[in-house]
Amino acid sequence: MSQQQDGYTRVESPTEIEALLEALIEPGGASLQVSSPGSKPLPVLVMEQHPGEALVLDISAIREIASELKRGQEFRLLGQAQGKMLRTPNMAMSECHEADGRLVCTCQFPYSLEVLQRRESFRARLRLGMEVGAILRVAQGGSSQGDLKDLSLEGCQLELPLSAGGMLATTDLPLEIELCFPNDTRFVVCASPRHQKVDTERQVILVGFSFDHTTGDQERQLWFFVREIERESARYAEGSEASRLPSLLFQTRTATPPAVGRRNTQEYPTPMARRLARIAGYLDAQLLELQQGGEIDSVQLSRHADRLLLLQDEDRDGLLFATRCLQHEPRLVRHSLAVSVFLLDLAGMSSIPRKLSKAMVASAMVHDLGKALLPTELWQVAHPDARQHQQMQSHVEELMRRMGRCHWLSANILDSVAHNINERLDGSGYPRCLAGNELHELSRAAAVVDAVDAMRRDRPDRDAWEIEAIYRHLLSHPEQFDQRWVKRYIKQFGLYPIGSLVRFDSGQLAWIQAVDAHGGIEQVQLTDSPEPPGTALGEKLRGMAIQSLGNVQQEVPVST
Repeated sequence: MSQQQDGYTRVESPTEIEALLEALIEPGGASLQVSSPGSKPLPVLVMEQHPGEALVLDISAIREIASELKRGQEFRLLGQAQGKMLRTPNMAMSECHEADGRLVCTCQFPYSLEVLQRRESFRARLRLGMEVGAILRVAQGGSSQGDLKDLSLEGCQLELPLSAGGMLATTDLPLEIELCFPNDTRFVVCASPRHQKVDTERQVILVGFSFDHTTGDQERQLWFFVREIERESARYAEGSEASRLPSLLFQTRTATPPAVGRRNTQEYPTPMARRLARIAGYLDAQLLELQQGGEIDSVQLSRHADRLLLLQDEDRDGLLFATRCLQHEPRLVRHSLAVSVFLLDLAGMSSIPRKLSKAMVASAMVHDLGKALLPTELWQVAHPDARQHQQMQSHVEELMRRMGRCHWLSANILDSVAHNINERLDGSGYPRCLAGNELHELSRAAAVVDAVDAMRRDRPDRDAWEIEAIYRHLLSHPEQFDQRWVKRYIKQFGLYPIGSLVRFDSGQLAWIQAVDAHGGIEQVQLTDSPEPPGTALGEKLRGMAIQSLGNVQQEVPVST
């Protein structure tokens, strides 16, 4: 994009041009204005677009100027789309003919458009990777932290924890919203809620607010924020992040950005769990981006795969345990992160180059996100029929269609992990029913890691399995699971992997936090509750101190 002197911005992205022109293909969607002094916009119908080639126009309503247009008179198309005024550059007709009593003309396809934001209605949406915290305060003194999702002169949308719903239902209006930008800029405004949408899977409530009694100075600040959000957003479009100057609003002044946002209100049992939650936040936002028609963000995926590798370098045991501490995150996010971490530990690190480890981690992080593109109720069916099974299995290809921009990602690794993780040795898997030698070693390893983690979690048709039962199942199905990788998994993580909740002979419950090279328990943390790890965990015991608890009596499955 580039700024014009009259306030219009030039758009050159083919994808964005097509989307904007699509909005004109409806009655009353466009006007035509010839390039001569004093000319006025005239009604025209955009019939269809052929990207990169031509636009087809119906000019039957303005036959009086048809002869001028046929002689090469230049013109512009004008219209409105996505809260913006738009216009094409000067164009000329290349051909006109009568068809069913209509005068149909063809002109060249515009390789750019110029757009002007309509200040009052334009809503700037924060793209993946852009974070602005928000604090919602009520008159009675309560508050809730969340994340800004979009902003206009008239209002905003916030993503808040479910607990904010009760606060909104009982408070006096108006409320106070404080926006907290990464460079520590703060903005306070009064607002009233207008609409709410509860997302139980993501455990959030999306609330739209309208601003109340804004002053002239506040409106000027808001318009500045809107333009800066749009400017920063443009850096992420079409992979152009590196080529554009960043907005100062999104540059942190210190090494630690302002600790405001929905996840900053959550409590985690370990510092590693809190850090892993930042990567979970990226995957959660990527889920929404996919649901809104977007693709997997190449830059953000690369960045967070690197972060996961660094966490593994720093504290392998702590990272494995942290995958069991994300109960506030969507099920898809929890599963995808756990598969990433355990697959990295089993098949990555020292055994393959770091570049390939990164590709493996990235592929595992997104392998199940295609499920978010299918109807939510589909995954609540306890006993799906054949048609529902087939629909469920389509999530893999749905994801693969959204991976086009991740050019840095090894195609072979992506195929082995994200595409083939659900395949089985006997050809009974999906989506392509591959079998035997058609499956790469990495696909075989990933299938084991994925199956173990899936069986350790509740499903609509069954409760979570104990790890012993999972191992027995995998070992008794050599026709489906590569036994070398099953045995390597058991040897690597032991009979009670890190993150298992066990009951000792004494009756004491404890979380496994470290095991030795032979699978023996090295460290546990005591707990009184068979719930996912929280902040109320008890004493940590290591080595000989664990013996006072007796032998492990059983694993206690926990839905995490």
